[in-house]
Amino acid sequence: MPNTRIELTDNIISAIMKLSEGNPGAMNVCIQLDKEGVNIDTDSFCGGLGQLLSLDAEHVYGPKIWMLYKDVCKEQLWKMIAVMRAVQLGIITNSVLHHAIENRGDGLNVDECITKVIAQLPGFKVPVAGYKIPK
Repeated sequence: MPNTRIELTDNIISAIMKLSEGNPGAMNVCIQLDKEGVNIDTDSFCGGLGQLLSLDAEHVYGPKIWMLYKDVCKEQLWKMIAVMRAVQLGIITNSVLHHAIENRGDGLNVDECITKVIAQLPGFKVPVAGYKIPK
């Protein structure tokens, strides 16, 4: 795989620009990840930036960010964060992630990812009242 795009010299704005490739939907999602990510994933080592670094590490850029958020995670930011954490934790592979992005969620059970992420990261916050974690 090619190298990542975010560098030590980047600030949050330049990092978002590199990841989003100018795609307005992707920019919006990246801004939300930066602002709200730390409140959802309290175990993230560097707050919202950790979420952006995760996208970069898995080579999810531009419209694919928007497709992951909209089509795979049904516009639920916390679900997107859980899916990206599932990749980091080895619950799903990068190829499963990219297949799901390119095929509107096919082959990826998001609820199963959430369950397994929460089992490993008890500080992961589910910000939806009444959401029942599948068993």
